[in-house]
Amino acid sequence: MDLAFTPEELKFRDEIRAWIKANLPAETAAKVHAGQHLTKADYQDWAKILGKKGWLGYGWPKEFGGPGWTAIEKHLFEEECAMAGAPRIVPFGPVMVAPVIQAFGTPEQHKRFLPGIASGEVWWSQGYSEPGAGSDLASLKTRAERKGDKYIINGQKTWTTQGQHGDWMFNLVRTSNEGKPQTGISFIVLDMKTPGVTVRPIKMLEGGHEVNDVFFDNVEVPAENLIGEENKGWTYAKHLLSHERTNIADVNRSKRELERLKKIARREGVWDDQRFRDQIALLEVDIVALEMLVLRVLSAASSGKNSLDIAGLLKIKGSEIQQRYTELMMLAAGPYSLPFIWDAMAAGWQGDQAASAALRGFPGGEVGNAPLAGAYFNTRKTTIYGGSNEVQRTIVAQTVLG
Repeated sequence: MDLAFTPEELKFRDEIRAWIKANLPAETAAKVHAGQHLTKADYQDWAKILGKKGWLGYGWPKEFGGPGWTAIEKHLFEEECAMAGAPRIVPFGPVMVAPVIQAFGTPEQHKRFLPGIASGEVWWSQGYSEPGAGSDLASLKTRAERKGDKYIINGQKTWTTQGQHGDWMFNLVRTSNEGKPQTGISFIVLDMKTPGVTVRPIKMLEGGHEVNDVFFDNVEVPAENLIGEENKGWTYAKHLLSHERTNIADVNRSKRELERLKKIARREGVWDDQRFRDQIALLEVDIVALEMLVLRVLSAASSGKNSLDIAGLLKIKGSEIQQRYTELMMLAAGPYSLPFIWDAMAAGWQGDQAASAALRGFPGGEVGNAPLAGAYFNTRKTTIYGGSNEVQRTIVAQTVLG
């Protein structure tokens, strides 16, 4: 196994780096590096810039309008975006539902849905979890009843990330109660402006609005919105979840946030605390190990070898790393990590004051302080969504360890 990049791959990385530097809005990058709250416009503006270049669907094959990059090239693109401070690509459209439509949709569905995803114009949401069906997704109860050329959908989805912005939503719904629970599930997409769809915000501990409840009350959806075959949605869901769990690992963002943690530690005077620096070192070792695991998988894929199905393992380690760096940032900042306290917002301990002041426009040249306790609270969910880590450990034990 050779984990060194080839000269061609290094040249590709340099080209990607130069393009991102020339096209990523400086103010957006400053917000990302400072851990500031990003708006829908921040995410979607960057998505449209990538879409215009043909890179929002950076993992897509050429036949569907993607760049047709290798696994290594996709990794390098993700790394350069993260280190430059680009907003994370909202995955529900280009990373999650698009591969399902490409693999199982009809040519008509390809033409109907993929262009809006590729351009960044259409925002997608995910309808999987329900109040009584999270890690045990097969127990979902939202029902879709076929009536002529329509499905009538009733039920509820929960923890729908950014659902308040959704234009379209892909859903797992129950279309049959016969046989095993997994065999009666279908994959349906719907326009969220359809009558009977209600989105209700779920306020998080730090006061943010990121997730939602979504209710369906006799929602009429054209039968042509069924992706693939009826009652085979479980198969399509597994295809999608492999993309989601790998995306959750997000090793490149962890590398960027590790550097931010080091800056906070130096600024707050805890860098010289040997015990605290030991924790940073342990975190860095785990991030390097996760990156090596990712590169190992990519190396196997590039050489045509069958790599182990370790999406669950990547998800486990990646999500735990995210929780650890947000906790260490909060501990380093102490009381200044608390949300919604102006003294913390104006403290100026994050990042490079001089470089950020002009971009952020803060009075007195002070840098905005992200509510790190809020980030800590937010990342508690990473070990639960996408399949809880407890369930993922069982899957890894069964499929990888034997």
